[in-house]
Formats: sequence, C-alpha cells, structure tokens
Amino acid sequence: MSFLIEAKGLHKEYGDFVAVKDATFNIKPGEVVGFLGPNGAGKTTTLKILTGLLAPDAGQALMAGFDIQKEPLKAKAQFAYVPDTPNLYGKLKAIEYLRFMARLYHVPSDLAEERISRLLDLFELTDKAVSYLDGFSHGMQQKTAIIGALLHDPQIILMDEPTVGLDPRSARLVKDLLTQQSEQGNTVFFSSHILEIVENMCDRVIIINKGEILADAPVDQLRQMEGDQSLEDIFLDLTGGKDVDDLVRELGNAG
Repeated sequence: MSFLIEAKGLHKEYGDFVAVKDATFNIKPGEVVGFLGPNGAGKTTTLKILTGLLAPDAGQALMAGFDIQKEPLKAKAQFAYVPDTPNLYGKLKAIEYLRFMARLYHVPSDLAEERISRLLDLFELTDKAVSYLDGFSHGMQQKTAIIGALLHDPQIILMDEPTVGLDPRSARLVKDLLTQQSEQGNTVFFSSHILEIVENMCDRVIIINKGEILADAPVDQLRQMEGDQSLEDIFLDLTGGKDVDDLVRELGNAG
C-alpha cells in the first residue's frame, strides 16, 4: 500500500526536553486525519518536522515518497502547509502574494488567475485583493494563506489549527474544502483543539501527549476500545485531563 505521509521514528529533543518521541504513523491517499494533543504535546513540532521546517534528531519523514531532508524540493512540491499563525509578506498586496505563491509552485498563469479569482470569491476577499496584507486581520490573513496553499492543487494538505481566527462561515468553508480535497484522493492532516471538528471530519485520529503517540485509530474504533466514550472523554483519559474534572469538583465542594 502506498502512503502519502510516512513518519518513521521521528524524534526531537531540546536539551533534556523530549518534544517528539519516536513518532511513527502512515497516512493514505484520501484520508482526513486529525492530530490531537494538549498544548505543548508535540503537535506543531511534528508538523514542522514533516514539512522540513525542523530537522529531526532521529527518524525519517516521507512526503509522497520523497524524504523531506534528502529531497526537500521534490517533497515540498507535493504538499501545502498552513500554520496556526500565518507569517505573510505584509508589504505585498493580497493579489501579489497569491500570484507569487502560484509562480513559486509553477502554476500556469491562466490557471493561477482562474483559481485565485474563484478562491477569493469563495472566501469573500475579492474586494480586498488589492489591499496590503499588513492591514489584514488575523482571520483575513488566515484565509489568504489557505488560498495560497491550495493554488497548486497539492496531494497533501497540512494545517495547524486551520479554523483559528475564522468566522463561522469561513470555518465551515474550510471544512467543506478539506472534505472535497479528500474526495479527490488528496490527504489532509491537521491539528486542532476543537474536538467536534475532528469528530465530524476525520477518518482517523492520532493523539499525542508529552511527545509520545498514545492512540492512532478511526474514531468509532477508538470508542469501542475505550468503552464507547465520547472523543472528548477518550482524549481526557489518555492525556490526563480527567485530573481537571477532579479539581473542578474539589473546588466546587470547597465552595
């Protein structure tokens, strides 16, 4: 079976702190996989290793069969990455940034203009296309980054908290676009703290805590293994979040 994302024993340390501990998982074409974990669990570090922004201390990351460390240009041509906080070129107009992204990925100009026009319209940014990015709100920058990421029709879409800062309509649009991408055979891998989105969208979830992958299974299968609990309860059980419930009860009793 061919995989579009392959993480093989990824390991990253900062001094005595282990950010990612021997993470191993594979993601098939057409899968939508949610990446869950508390703050500081290792989600963003793992995504940055997959995208080549960080080099692992050990292990290997393959994107559509290309090693991100050994063949970075070939690997990066296969995917799009949208971080939780876009760092766009503020002195560019939105349309200039999007045309730059299209040229970066060698999208023919006619096709690029068609896709840019369609996506700007979808995200209700057409009237802002000639405005400078440094005047955009976080949500508008997020939408612009997502448009730029989709222009070259990547096989793999990686997102870190894709709906952060988006209004409800735009968040729904992103979910619909990602579902559409999976239906076309592309792979979607994203982190999120919003369990409802993960539960409704994903074929599978991977849960990480303290750098270590604790679960990797379809949501329904995970429920069966954990006594038919909700995804929220399973997440709290695996990551120690039940301690928070106990603390809240103790505070209530103390009051």
